[in-house]
Amino acid sequence: METNVIYCGDNTEVLRRHIPDNSIDLIYADPPFFSNRQYEILWGDGYELRAFEDRWKGGINNYIAWMKPKIAECRRVLKETGSIYLHCDYHASHRLRELMDGIFGEDNFRNEIIWYYRRWPAGREQFQRNHDNIYFYTKSSEGIHTFNPQYVEPTPETLKRWGKQKQRVTFDKKGKRKPTIELKEKSKGVLMPDVWEISIIAPSAKERLGYPTQKPEALLERIINASSNSMDIVLDPFCGCGTTIAVAHKLGRRWIGIDVSPTACKLMAKRMRNIGLAQVKTIGLPRTVEELKALQPFEFQNWVFEKLHGRVNPRKVGDMGIDGWVELDVPTQVKQSEKVGRNVIDKFETAIRRYGKKKGVIVAFSFTRDAYDEVARVKLLNEMSRLEIKLKTVEEILKTT
Repeated sequence: METNVIYCGDNTEVLRRHIPDNSIDLIYADPPFFSNRQYEILWGDGYELRAFEDRWKGGINNYIAWMKPKIAECRRVLKETGSIYLHCDYHASHRLRELMDGIFGEDNFRNEIIWYYRRWPAGREQFQRNHDNIYFYTKSSEGIHTFNPQYVEPTPETLKRWGKQKQRVTFDKKGKRKPTIELKEKSKGVLMPDVWEISIIAPSAKERLGYPTQKPEALLERIINASSNSMDIVLDPFCGCGTTIAVAHKLGRRWIGIDVSPTACKLMAKRMRNIGLAQVKTIGLPRTVEELKALQPFEFQNWVFEKLHGRVNPRKVGDMGIDGWVELDVPTQVKQSEKVGRNVIDKFETAIRRYGKKKGVIVAFSFTRDAYDEVARVKLLNEMSRLEIKLKTVEEILKTT
């Protein structure tokens, strides 16, 4: 089994195909939250739009049915000494707890960890929602799982209760008596509770990558330190922007990241290179026409603009059919379809004129004869204004990049 690798694909299939039984020490799973929200963000390099809908036709039952085989595969690949942390929130936490009990067994439940964070108030009809739930399960109930106790700094009040301290009297600069507490013996602190106060990532934080559901590295550091040891294998089946694998690498663990989004996988690889990996192996990125046809529309669009060194149009409403630009400022339209016809050319010609441009590019899997005839007609009728539309097929892009 390969480690320190990123897989692009559906995690159920990747786990079945590439990850053997009883091989993983720790899993952190942060799936979509069933939030009924749409996330969309344009990353700084311009050609990548990250968009996904956390909406589920058929409601919560379909969401749980979607999650069930994924959690079952996670249990299969865990070692007997392994642990899984499932991150969720109030939208589906009650149903996910039932699912975890059914797959891992109620006896293997260890903790419901509350990740508490501060944020600005929103609404006054209920108490402020300031926490996520993280369910900690082990594969075995026999007490053989890896667990390294974590500690928090003791307060003076706690030290007094322990009876392990002595008082040492000192005086400040004004001569005022100032008692301090000293431990008689070295202590690691107080055993960590199951409520963790860790700040969400600030908008200006160095670690922020613009990913809409990005988790702080401090949260993953705590989980990985607690439930794995040096050179253990850490798996994240919903890896997103790669926080889990980045922290695992920094802490001396081996790692495997999985995500269905090619855009996310490329971001992960870039993040790992930025922390010192010269080579990052990514398996499963689309490389054929059939694989590109199967992509989500925004993923296909990202692929086109990356290959053509262009940038995505951040406007999705009122964009007049312009999906982005190549060659600095040439309007470009992307069609994830075959046999794009004359009507598309006509509409795109109008959009180019409104933008005041002389060139345009349409990318598709194939075009009809009428489409090529219309492009020739536009060029002939506009020789004076030099208006030109180029038709580029996906196959051509694959051959030249």
